[in-house]
Amino acid sequence: MALRINDKVPDFTAETSQGKISFHDWIGDSWAILFSHPKDFTPVCTTEFGVVAQLSDEWAKRGTKVIGVSVDGVEDHKKWIGDIESYSNATVDFPIIADEGLEVSKAFDMLPAEAYLPDGRTPADSATVRSVFIIGPDKQLKLSMTYPMTVGRNFAEVLRALDGLQATANAPIATPANWTTGQDVIIALSLNDEQAREKFGEFDQPLPYVRKVKL
Repeated sequence: MALRINDKVPDFTAETSQGKISFHDWIGDSWAILFSHPKDFTPVCTTEFGVVAQLSDEWAKRGTKVIGVSVDGVEDHKKWIGDIESYSNATVDFPIIADEGLEVSKAFDMLPAEAYLPDGRTPADSATVRSVFIIGPDKQLKLSMTYPMTVGRNFAEVLRALDGLQATANAPIATPANWTTGQDVIIALSLNDEQAREKFGEFDQPLPYVRKVKL
């Protein structure tokens, strides 16, 4: 069954490069990002994990935990972390899940139920395991995105989307195209003009249904 926005994400227990975790307990009251890749020691994912490591302070500012998942084992993860740190000149301070049995990959609908890893497997055998899931403190899925093998993920966009999710989580607002922190937001249509003025004060209204205001 597909995992949809606002669904509660699966809970699971798994071994990671930092020890055993129970996923919901690990999230706690934080936001969380689960991101996956097909196999350790692959070039594109090495660059991606390096960027996630370089952004450690940015995740912390947003009260967000990050965790990787791969179909390889803990010992491979630990060896690969050395390559990631060498390449990125940054410390990998987040755990990487060892999903050798594909339980997590299948629970998050990244691989079909009948998928298995053959002997001598290559990244192509788990190619669809290359996704990003942003999860709220309520353990609900807030955003997901999946990339093909040939296109590296843009973690600046992941940060931007996380900022938008956090800004709009408890307020009747949305963010316009290309929004970044500090720019005007859009007042939700659930408020009429009078209610919008009462809550936000004066606002710009380029169209009757587009009302923009600075927070």
